[in-house]
Amino acid sequence: MSGFSRRRVVVTGMGGISPLGCEWHEIEARLRACRNAVCYMEEWSGVRGLNTRLGVPAVEFFLPPERYSRKALRGMGRVAILACRASELALADAGLLEETALLSSGRVGVSYGSSAGTQDAIADFGRLINTNEVNGLNANSYIRMMGHTAPVNIAVFFGLQGRVHTTSSACTSGSQGIGYAYETILHDHADIMIAGGAEELGVSYSAVFDTLYATSTKNDSPRLTPRPYDRDRDGLVIGEGAGTLILEEYEHAKARGAKMYAEVVGFGTNCDGTHITQPRADTMATAMRLALAAANLPPEAIAYVNGHGTATELGDIAESQAMHGVFGSAMPISSLKSYIGHTLGAAGALEAWFTIAMMRANWFAPTLNLDNVDPRCADLAYIRGEGLALECEYVMSTNFAFGGINTALIFRRLS
Repeated sequence: MSGFSRRRVVVTGMGGISPLGCEWHEIEARLRACRNAVCYMEEWSGVRGLNTRLGVPAVEFFLPPERYSRKALRGMGRVAILACRASELALADAGLLEETALLSSGRVGVSYGSSAGTQDAIADFGRLINTNEVNGLNANSYIRMMGHTAPVNIAVFFGLQGRVHTTSSACTSGSQGIGYAYETILHDHADIMIAGGAEELGVSYSAVFDTLYATSTKNDSPRLTPRPYDRDRDGLVIGEGAGTLILEEYEHAKARGAKMYAEVVGFGTNCDGTHITQPRADTMATAMRLALAAANLPPEAIAYVNGHGTATELGDIAESQAMHGVFGSAMPISSLKSYIGHTLGAAGALEAWFTIAMMRANWFAPTLNLDNVDPRCADLAYIRGEGLALECEYVMSTNFAFGGINTALIFRRLS
């Protein structure tokens, strides 16, 4: 086995399905235009008792018929289709899509997550429990419902024979997927990992947060919400999508002449251990410090932090206090959820992709709708207005989930 300290992990492919588009140039244009993708969900208008009617659907995407055969789609719900399509785009970007021998070599694996399986299949099993009838169930119902439907379908779809890590940890599914992929390559258990997360949009996910009075009810003004870190926030908006990074061992990537977008240099994850839905600033800060320690970097090396920024009161306040405790008041921070909503299992992956791309563009998007910073949020350099032009070497992306699960990823710019 190669020595732990001698292996490096780089990002050689990026791709995804997001509410802002599937190609970085169109996503960047939407970010620079400071226009989010939140919309009124007409199909939810008949749901009695639901306060929010807002969602952020992903853009439509094309499924090539020769690759997405009827047989391949039988065990896929929407969340798995999103995951496979995002991974297909990332593999193509990395120049690996047609490398079937390499993909099936046992040295390529997947580390991927979602909050759950597809909601239609879950509903089918719910009807079984309520009616004592198996109508609607078939041999693929569980495959579409299971918590590891995204990574398993990716593995089967691309013929992978390496490790499969399932990271079904709600809002940290995508970031843990990337972090565990990084550690897998670091410890020489793989040379390439398909990493990320996915989530499909459905009224049940919005209802989860609606019962906690955590969703935005600005149903008549979708462009003005969500409002991360803002004094007048009224809750989050649920989105959907999938993001995939191709992580690769540096020498392996170099030998095949692959382009390298960034290096993954640090990952930290832990849990609060006290409450399922009330986050703790001190353990959030610990996750960031764990990532810094893994990267052997001081806090001042980080030039920008992509915040989790859900636009919920407890979350915004706790994470801002955590960041201030680690970095002080000069740290630039923004929340991409103000554009694409909270994409749950996809959040950590989409936001990592966007963060790396912004670092390479020397420009970081502002938080939309941040007109008046909540005085209870810690003093930070919140990015507003037209964004921040900044050339830098290191950035951090953070996510925090129900259960008190905290993650932090550090990326290093590669020219």
